[in-house]
Amino acid sequence: MGAIKRIWAERTPRERSWLVVSGALVVIALVSLALQAVEWEIYRVPLNKGIDAAVNWVTVTFDPVFDAIKLAVVKVLVAIEQTFLWVPWFVWVITVGLFSWRVLSWKSALVFAAGLTLIQSMTLWDHAMSTLAVITTSMLLIILTAIPTGIVAARSDRFEGFIRPVLDAAQTIPSFVYLIPVIFLLGAGKVPAIFATMVYAAPPAVRLTNLGLRQVSPEIKEAARSFGATSMQMLVKVELPLALRTIMAGVNQATMMAVAMVVIASIIGAGGLGEDVLFALGRVRVGLGFEAGLGILVLAIVLDRLTQAFGDKGDNGQRRE
Repeated sequence: MGAIKRIWAERTPRERSWLVVSGALVVIALVSLALQAVEWEIYRVPLNKGIDAAVNWVTVTFDPVFDAIKLAVVKVLVAIEQTFLWVPWFVWVITVGLFSWRVLSWKSALVFAAGLTLIQSMTLWDHAMSTLAVITTSMLLIILTAIPTGIVAARSDRFEGFIRPVLDAAQTIPSFVYLIPVIFLLGAGKVPAIFATMVYAAPPAVRLTNLGLRQVSPEIKEAARSFGATSMQMLVKVELPLALRTIMAGVNQATMMAVAMVVIASIIGAGGLGEDVLFALGRVRVGLGFEAGLGILVLAIVLDRLTQAFGDKGDNGQRRE
């Protein structure tokens, strides 16, 4: 024992750390060999059975609530989709082109108009409008829920500490996993696709709303309080306008994630261009898949640039050239 202490004392700190690591690896290897030599079984926690029982109980108990939610969302979705399909395609092209010229530039207007015309020329306009209706409905729900949640998180450190791991989990879980619970709770179709899209795409909007409000200068808020601004006036007239650029960045990210998720959600009946991609993948129709993917790309570019333009215009009031 004395010789071991003397050898240990003579070693440098770096050599001691290597000795500790080497000894730990040797111990782990010996324990692993011993466990392999002994026949034993690890107790399996019946987590899946518990989750199945909980889902079945929720489905049976709250079935009227889920039916009411589905009916309300279906009414909104059908109204939006019918409106999109009722407007002629050339009216959409002209409207998007003029609006893009107003908030972006004439070059963007020409590119967007050409892209939308290309969708019509590939006879994918109806499917594109169906996809756009699902994205629009999802984004309406995200804005109505994510932005108020971000406002509450900005006002309460305790609530932010609670919601942060929830958002981390929502952004970490693979997107296909979201399809499992919505199928059990809401069945297949466009409504569960909307809710799966909402859960997947909402975290950026919540985070950036919280970040934008927290970055508002304390001096500006103090000046507003000195003029007698109430809490609601502070929020509506001071904090939200100053944080608009950051909030719109969150809406932009949520929109792009919604576009990606709608394609994945075609597996459970989202329809639209995602269904065309899924059909082409199953039948190995490369040309059809390329056309549907190109249509999704056009929609994604238009939505991305326009939502970015809203944030930039709210920030400096100038049109981007």
